[in-house]
Amino acid sequence: MVRRIDAIEKVTGAAIYAEDIFLPDMIYAVPLFAPHPHAKIISIDTAKAKVVRGVVGIFTASDVPGELRTGGVVQDHYIFAKDVTRYSGDVVAMIAAETLEAAREARDKVDIKFEPLPALFSPVDAMKPGAPKIHPERENNICCHYPVRHGDTDAGFKKSDKIIEREYKTQHVEHAYLEPEGCVAIANADGSVTVRGGMQHPFTAQKFTARATGLPVNKVQIIQTTLGGGFGGKDDTISIICARAAIITLKTKRPVKIIYTREESVRESYKRHPFHVKFKAGVTKDGKLQALEANIVADAGAYCSTSPFVIWRPTVQCTGPYIYPNVKCDSYAVYTNNTFTGAMRGFGSPQINFAIESFIDELAAEINADPIEFRRKNFFTQGCTTHTGQKFDNHKVAIAEVVNAALEKFDWNEKFGKCSRGAPDANGNYYGIGMACSYRGVSLGHEGKDFCAAIIKITPDAKVELEVGVAENCQGLKTVMANICAKELGVEVEKIIYKDVDTLSVPDSCPTVASRGTLVGGNAVIDAVRQIKEKMAPVAKNIGAHSSFEDIVSACHSMNIELHALGTWQGPPVSWEETTGQGNAYFTYVYGCQVVELEVEGKSGKVRVKKMLGAHDMGKAINPEMAKGQIFGGMVMGMGFGLKEEIIHKEGVIQNLNFDKYRIVTSAEVPEMEALIVENRDPAGPWGAKALGEPVNELMGGAIANALYYATGVRFRETPIKAETIRTALSLRRSISD
Repeated sequence: MVRRIDAIEKVTGAAIYAEDIFLPDMIYAVPLFAPHPHAKIISIDTAKAKVVRGVVGIFTASDVPGELRTGGVVQDHYIFAKDVTRYSGDVVAMIAAETLEAAREARDKVDIKFEPLPALFSPVDAMKPGAPKIHPERENNICCHYPVRHGDTDAGFKKSDKIIEREYKTQHVEHAYLEPEGCVAIANADGSVTVRGGMQHPFTAQKFTARATGLPVNKVQIIQTTLGGGFGGKDDTISIICARAAIITLKTKRPVKIIYTREESVRESYKRHPFHVKFKAGVTKDGKLQALEANIVADAGAYCSTSPFVIWRPTVQCTGPYIYPNVKCDSYAVYTNNTFTGAMRGFGSPQINFAIESFIDELAAEINADPIEFRRKNFFTQGCTTHTGQKFDNHKVAIAEVVNAALEKFDWNEKFGKCSRGAPDANGNYYGIGMACSYRGVSLGHEGKDFCAAIIKITPDAKVELEVGVAENCQGLKTVMANICAKELGVEVEKIIYKDVDTLSVPDSCPTVASRGTLVGGNAVIDAVRQIKEKMAPVAKNIGAHSSFEDIVSACHSMNIELHALGTWQGPPVSWEETTGQGNAYFTYVYGCQVVELEVEGKSGKVRVKKMLGAHDMGKAINPEMAKGQIFGGMVMGMGFGLKEEIIHKEGVIQNLNFDKYRIVTSAEVPEMEALIVENRDPAGPWGAKALGEPVNELMGGAIANALYYATGVRFRETPIKAETIRTALSLRRSISD
C-alpha cells in the first residue's frame, strides 16, 4: 500500500483551498439571486447599494465584455441573467466590496423589479404540446432525445408468456461536498487573468472564462487548488463563478475572492437528474427475457449542462447486464424551471440501476422464480451481443463472477431464507436482504475524446516533477499517478513532486469524469516514463549496470540530455449510430454487485442498515486500500440516495438549502461494510486497471429497495424511501390485512 501523497498536508491543515488564499488589496464578491424561478427582469436599481460604505462595484449582464451565454454542450446558460430568469438559482448580479459584510449589506439594498412568467416544474408537463417554452429559440422543451432500436419488440412480446409493466421515480440529489464553491481571480499586467480555485476540470473553467471575458484561451490561466469534494458537482457552476470573478478583477484591477456560503452553493449549483422510468418487459414461463421497452424522462432543469451525456449513458445501459433479444428505448432530458441538473457521481446510472434492479426482482416474482437464478439465466455471457449491437469479446465479462463472489461472502442463501417477507417478528420489526448488480461503460466512450497527457521532468538532483492533465478530485488520483510513475521508473514514490493542474502548462486532457482518471492518466504517465527511460538507457549502459538512479540522472544532465517528456494516450475507437442507438458505445466495461442487510422498525418505519458488501471488477487495483475506500464511500453515498437525500422544490424554489434540512447519512448510521476486489486485467488499462469511482455508487439504491421488499412485503418504486413512506405503507398493508 502507498500512503496518499497529499495526506499529511490535509490532516495538518497545510493544504491550500481557495478560501485560504489572501492577497493584498483583495476585494470580495457575493451573488444576488433571482427572487422568482421564471420571470422577466423589468429593472435593476443599484443606487442604494452603491452608496454602502466599502462597495467597489455592482456587476450585471451589461458588464460582461465577451459572450454572455455559456455552456459546455449547449450555450444556453448565462453568466448573469439578463432579460429573463429561468430558475431560482440564476444570478442577476455580483456585488463586490472591501469586506464580505459590506457586500452582503449592499446586496440587500439592490431593488429588482420582475414580471412573473408561466413556470414549468414537471418534465412531463413541459413535454406537452403547447407548453410554454423555457428557451424561446428552441422548438420545444426537449433538451435531448436518444433512441435505441434493436430487434422487434412486438415479436418479442408475442413470444412471451407474461408481460409486465412498472414505473420508477428518483429525486433531485445535492452533491453535498464539504467545501462550497470558491475562487480567487487576479488581473495580470499584460491583460491576462489568473484564477485559482476548487474545480474538477480546470480546462472547462478556462473555456468558460475566456468566452465570458473575450480573452483568448492562452490569456486565461486556471490553477486548481486543493479540492474539498466534488462528486461531479464542481464543473459548470464553479466555471461560471470563475468567469464572474475574472470579469470583476479585469474591471477593478484588484484581486477578487468569491467564496459561497452553503446556502448560496445549494441554491445555484446543479443537482442529480430526477428520472421517471417506465419499463415494459416480456418473459417466458421458463424465465428467459424476450423484449424490453423503456421510456426514460429526466428533469434537466433550466439549462442543458451535461444532460445529453448524462442521459445517453442510461440509454446505453437500459437493460442492465441482461440479454434482451429485442429492445426499444427512448430517453429524454426536458427543460423545466427547477434547478438545472448535471454531472453527479454515477452520471445517470444510480437512477437507471435503481429501476433496472427493482424491475428484475419484480419480473422474477411475477413468474415465481428465484431472483438470483432468474438473473443468472439472463446474464451477459462472454461473446454476447448487447442491445446496442456491441459484441463483448474484447474484455472479461465478469458479471456472474462478481455476483457469485458477493453472494458467497455475504452468506446469501442462509440469510435470504430468514427474510420477514411482510411477517414482523415478536417486536413488530422486519428483516431483509437485497442485492443489485450492473455493468458500466468505462470512461467517456462516444461522449467525447478519451485523450490524456502527462508531463515528466527529472531535475539534476533526481527529483521527478509530474503533471497530469486529469485532476485530483479527492479520489486519490495524485497518489495513483505518482505510484505508477515511481514504479515504472524504479524509484521511491517520495521522489515524485506532483504539480497541480495548470491550464497553461499541461494539455487539456478532457474532464476528470466517468471514472477515467486512473485509466487515461495512468496510460499517459506510462508513455512519458517510457520516453524518459529510452533517453536514460544508453547513458546507464555506458556508466555501468549497477549505477544508481541518481548517478544516471546526473550523467544525463552533464551530457545535456534533457530528461523531459510529454506522454499521451488516446482511447480505442468507439462508434454510435444516433437514429437507432447501435454501435460500440464504450471500449471496455466494468461489473459490480452490492448486497445489503437491514431491519425495519415497524412502528416508525425507520430503516437500520446492518451490513453492506460490494464486489467490483476494476481490472487491477493500483492501490487496494484506496480502492476499498472507494467502495465503502460509494456504498454509503448510495445508501443516502436510497433512503434519505432529496432536494425539495416548492414552486421551483429549494426549501432545504443547508444540511440542517437536507438529510445525509451520518457517521452513526454507517453500517458494517466489506469490499471485494475482483481483478480481470484489461488490455486498455495501465497494468490492466479500469474504473471504480462511479460504479460503486450506482447499486445501493436498488439493493435497498429489494431488501425492503423482502423485509416488508411492500415494493417501493420511488426514491428516497423515507421512514414516513415506509410507515404509511406498512399501516396501509396492516389495515388491508385486518
